[in-house]
Amino acid sequence: MALNLLQLSLQFGDLTDAARHRAALPRHKVRRWIRHALSDDAEITVRIVNAEEGQRLNQEFRKKNDATNVLTFDYAQAPLVIADLVLCAPVVAQEAKAQGKTLQAHYAHLLVHGTLHAQGWDHETSEADADEMEDCEIAILKQLGFRNPYGKR
Repeated sequence: MALNLLQLSLQFGDLTDAARHRAALPRHKVRRWIRHALSDDAEITVRIVNAEEGQRLNQEFRKKNDATNVLTFDYAQAPLVIADLVLCAPVVAQEAKAQGKTLQAHYAHLLVHGTLHAQGWDHETSEADADEMEDCEIAILKQLGFRNPYGKR
């Protein structure tokens, strides 16, 4: 399996429990997770934010007044994927707990999910597109040693 080149910037915003999130996101693992989801070379910034920053960005760019787990800002898809992935630490932690997953496993899933969005994948266009994207995520996460994040199939 040939992996694509990745220029990665990993940033942590103002988090109250930053050590916990930094421990779940070692740079070498973040790089590995994203590279497995790439079909082209990429320049990707991953930013881990608090609830306030997550809510502000979601309101500004999606007109939704709550923080979401991952926002993908894709600027180019080919020949070079250029994107920002913004993950809201408190939302990710809450979802991981509710779903009975480790924080690291949930971050891995959301980074794969966001990376696919950065390349044009969309699960909101149709049920078939959603199923195709989920199948791709499941396959990538299996290669990385993670269980099916959707708990089905």
